[in-house]
Amino acid sequence: MGTYSVNTRNSIWKGVDWITVGIYMAIALFGWVNIYGACYNFEQTSIFSFSNNAGKQLVWIATALVMGLVVLMIDEKLYDVLGYWLYGLMVVLLIITPLLAYDTKGSLSWIAFGPIKLQPAEFAKFITAIAVAKSMSGYGYAVRSWRDLVKPFLLIGIPMVLIMVWQKETGSALVFAAFLLVFYTQGMSGKLLLYGVIAILLGVAVLKLQIIPHEWLEKVLQPHQLARIEVVLGIREDPMGVGYNVAQSLIAIGSGRFLGKGFLQGTQTKLSFVPEQHTDFIFCTVGEEWGFVGCFILIALYVALILRIIYIALRQRDVFSQVYAYSVASILFLHFTINIGMVLGLLPVIGIPLPFFSYGGSSFWGFTLLLFILLRLDGSRINKLH
Repeated sequence: MGTYSVNTRNSIWKGVDWITVGIYMAIALFGWVNIYGACYNFEQTSIFSFSNNAGKQLVWIATALVMGLVVLMIDEKLYDVLGYWLYGLMVVLLIITPLLAYDTKGSLSWIAFGPIKLQPAEFAKFITAIAVAKSMSGYGYAVRSWRDLVKPFLLIGIPMVLIMVWQKETGSALVFAAFLLVFYTQGMSGKLLLYGVIAILLGVAVLKLQIIPHEWLEKVLQPHQLARIEVVLGIREDPMGVGYNVAQSLIAIGSGRFLGKGFLQGTQTKLSFVPEQHTDFIFCTVGEEWGFVGCFILIALYVALILRIIYIALRQRDVFSQVYAYSVASILFLHFTINIGMVLGLLPVIGIPLPFFSYGGSSFWGFTLLLFILLRLDGSRINKLH
């Protein structure tokens, strides 16, 4: 038994997709450097100092790696066995979060544990992915009609509603729409995706033509969220108000040109023109200091990571691992697309971080757990029967 356990652990380490780990580390370290650049001033301490955001991010990265190593040593069967239990605990946590949270720009999604602030919604993503994978990998399960999707839709709908309505955190809630891509890979009709696109276009038309009174829309969206959508659609011009972040971000990115102004040389960054530049708007730091080349490299890393995860999904030997892998790819794709889109002014600003890159412990831990659970599932495929 002991020999079997040792051999199993050895095969897991050999089976870890180190290419994925390498891309993950490249993005994380590049993000760490840019967080230092985004927060740098002439009195800034060392990049390794815990007194600044870069030093704190290094702690998040180090602790996330420890979590990742622990995940790799856990029996992969536990994720299937405990899937619904974890989901239930997550729902309870999402319910009690607003009762314990402090108000952050109208959102009730952050809980403080002494000096540490955590956002439970970030962990809901990987737990929901596990529950969806368990649901869709049940014996004899197949998507034959819309009835077969009722349970998966409930699994993503409950946390989505709790986060959007109860916690008033629209950005984190919208990420759960990524699971529609997962359902499509498992047999959901493409018509539903088409209907979703049509619904979005109709929503744009309604806003453009101002068919529905603002007071009705504000019952669904908060005033600042509606204003940001109107700025993106060209209905409203507000460069000194809700459109300020995007306007300054575009100036920063454009000023970097091809090669950038150089590390720690960004004037928009140093003079703090772009709010939230080390979190949601960190991509503009890359554009200003590293230019087109830096932006291209970062985007290439994300594309490589997502394509690698899709490749991992395709080689899985069981439905649970495959569904989970597609969930990881879809969540990362949506985060990446929306974050870059809102920084470039192509999408409304809804507060979505750039995975493994933006400053923040909750998001970095959540994304790391999301990815390393996949690496654990993938690493055990060599022990499974064809």
